[in-house]
Amino acid sequence: MFDRIIARLRSGPSDLTPMPEADARHALGALLVRVAKADGAYLFQEIEEIDHLLADLYSLNAIDAARMRAECEKLEVAMPDTSELADILSASVSDEDRDLFVSALWKVADADGQRHETEQNVVAIASQTFGMAPEDAAALRT
Repeated sequence: MFDRIIARLRSGPSDLTPMPEADARHALGALLVRVAKADGAYLFQEIEEIDHLLADLYSLNAIDAARMRAECEKLEVAMPDTSELADILSASVSDEDRDLFVSALWKVADADGQRHETEQNVVAIASQTFGMAPEDAAALRT
């Protein structure tokens, strides 16, 4: 029994989480993960913020939001181009939603209480791909 538990722990949760479709919802989640990882540290505060945002944006409970984040983590690894993720989103969302999404990206970037240039660069690439002027994207940072 202990061998099975140890084997399960060593395999990690990524083996249990399926690769999601690259739809707009998962592309946003993957961008949120990308912002959080951009500084080389994927912290609990950032994970918690991503879960909270996914729950709010898509009316998910905490467990479903965490499950969706895990799927988005896989998508984020599989899609190395940030603008490609943003393209998936920009093709299917309104300008209002884009403002909401850029605001969500900023919330994750600021979740650890520090401002990192690498995180700002991911938000800049995404907002540019959305067709948003840099000053408009910066104004959404609260």
